[in-house]
Amino acid sequence: MKTLLIDIETTPNLAHVWSLWQQNVGLSQLLESAELLCFAAKWHGAKRVEFASQFHDGKHEMVERAHRLLDQADVVMHYNGTSFDMPHLNREFVQAGMEPPSPYKQVDLLRVVKRRFRFPSNKLDYVLRALDLPGKVGHAGHELWVKCMAGDEKAWNQMRRYNRRDVTALEDLAERLRPWIPGLPNAALYSGEGHEDACPGCGSTELEKRGYAYTQTSAFQQYKCKGCGRWCRGGKALFRVDLREVAQ
Repeated sequence: MKTLLIDIETTPNLAHVWSLWQQNVGLSQLLESAELLCFAAKWHGAKRVEFASQFHDGKHEMVERAHRLLDQADVVMHYNGTSFDMPHLNREFVQAGMEPPSPYKQVDLLRVVKRRFRFPSNKLDYVLRALDLPGKVGHAGHELWVKCMAGDEKAWNQMRRYNRRDVTALEDLAERLRPWIPGLPNAALYSGEGHEDACPGCGSTELEKRGYAYTQTSAFQQYKCKGCGRWCRGGKALFRVDLREVAQ
């Protein structure tokens, strides 16, 4: 299963405004809309972290590289990518006249964090540090984006470190959260070996029988993966009952 971890950075929207508080910006005030500034990506388990930017590669090549990577992926992992990264990338693709990349499944780790835990903050850096994982690369904030848009090479070096670290942080977090992620694509299906009894989360065959999983009418063998700690169940019912409650 080819899992791509990706993180993008965009330019800000530029507009004319008359105040700094609670502005409703009309289209006639919009000078420049946000666009892809750079992205970092890596294949899960690989060492290489790819980075592409307007400054280093040019806009067209950068967008094409992102499209090629997504076209190869079975699964794409990100943090708030469902609302931010992927819609921005899709806009870039359609504006460039590209067709959609090959279908892939998305795993948004921000949604996992919000659904399964209650941290004081769901910001990536806070969650990483709360789990004793290395945090994000610090930077000067908005000023870094301004300098990058002006072509400042030193700023771009920092942006590259920042963007690349966000992707390796995603992998660190994904490994820690793996047994907690609901609805992961079944890794055993992508192995090509047809293991019936393999962990759907990591594909390991090191499974320990741990009681039964029950529905209203059936009982299934329950397992715990020794590799990633995920709970799963067999697909064949060990026994069933015919009678069930009538809804009232």
